[in-house]
Amino acid sequence: MTPTTTTLTTQSSSPTASSPTATASTLPVAPVSSDKMIVFEDVSKFYGEILGVNRVNLQIAPGITSLVGPNGSGKTTLMNLMTGLLKPTQGRISVLGTSPEEPEAMFQKLGYCSQFDSFPRGATAREFIEFYLHVHGYTKQETAELAHAALERVSLVEAADRKISSFSKGMRQRVRLAQSIAHNPSVLVLDEPLNGLDPMARAEIIRLFRSLADAGMYLIISSHILHEVDMMSDNVVLIHNGYVVAEGEVHGVRDEIEEHPIQILIRCDRPQILAARLFEHEHTVEARIHDDRNGLFVKTRRPDDFYLLLNKVITEQNLHVESVAPVDDDLNAVYQYLITSDGGQA
Repeated sequence: MTPTTTTLTTQSSSPTASSPTATASTLPVAPVSSDKMIVFEDVSKFYGEILGVNRVNLQIAPGITSLVGPNGSGKTTLMNLMTGLLKPTQGRISVLGTSPEEPEAMFQKLGYCSQFDSFPRGATAREFIEFYLHVHGYTKQETAELAHAALERVSLVEAADRKISSFSKGMRQRVRLAQSIAHNPSVLVLDEPLNGLDPMARAEIIRLFRSLADAGMYLIISSHILHEVDMMSDNVVLIHNGYVVAEGEVHGVRDEIEEHPIQILIRCDRPQILAARLFEHEHTVEARIHDDRNGLFVKTRRPDDFYLLLNKVITEQNLHVESVAPVDDDLNAVYQYLITSDGGQA
């Protein structure tokens, strides 16, 4: 994805909110065809005096939209509002023209995969999925066909008749995912769906998400891992303390933080030599030897230039490199840039 224009939209956020009667956001909501969008209009949720989310105005189109933020930022609250598991204190939500207050109509269009396990004791993967398809009203034959197709999509056919209690965490996650897509919904709401998956399984599931989005489905996915968002998302919604602080295309958010240094850990045999060479170039902001003396933390403002330089130094100095990896995939660093005076408040 290489957009020609930046579509980042930022919203003002207040540091505190003391009551559920907070005023509406000044961000206008443009008229849309509600049966083709997921729409939040001035939505707030308070738990007594505690803020869940406040003054949320969003329009979510087809594709993969990632809700990103640290634990407690409001991601799960926003998802629970969208699925009707919570009612908003104020505001209106519409999912392809259907209100979450109409659960039977809603769950014909929507699939939901939570981040928590809750399986009937003794159930197999196939039985678990078929039970929910029966609830949707499918015939026995339709149920069998849909359950098999869903299990096939998440690579669990061979384990379909084993008890879920014998599954690994990653396999249980895939069972929940299969259940959420078995009835072929138009909207998928997925709370941390990649938790517990090994790298190969994560890559397979991301490919599945991408194929579903390319077919016109709406996927709303929560994540706090930045590189996962980069790999799979069309749009991101950054949430901080219950407020949406920015939304837009992934590259729009990247552009917003391009001057924020990225930290990289290089594990190698002679980090002192590497540090000396990297400091010869202006885009290296900081270099610090790891405590075990076998690694180097580097901060750079121009990662593309940095990686080119790193390759050159490794070759010239004949360094033995064990690994090179970003260490601030967690979005906390991004938030510090977006919401503090040092980075310029979004």
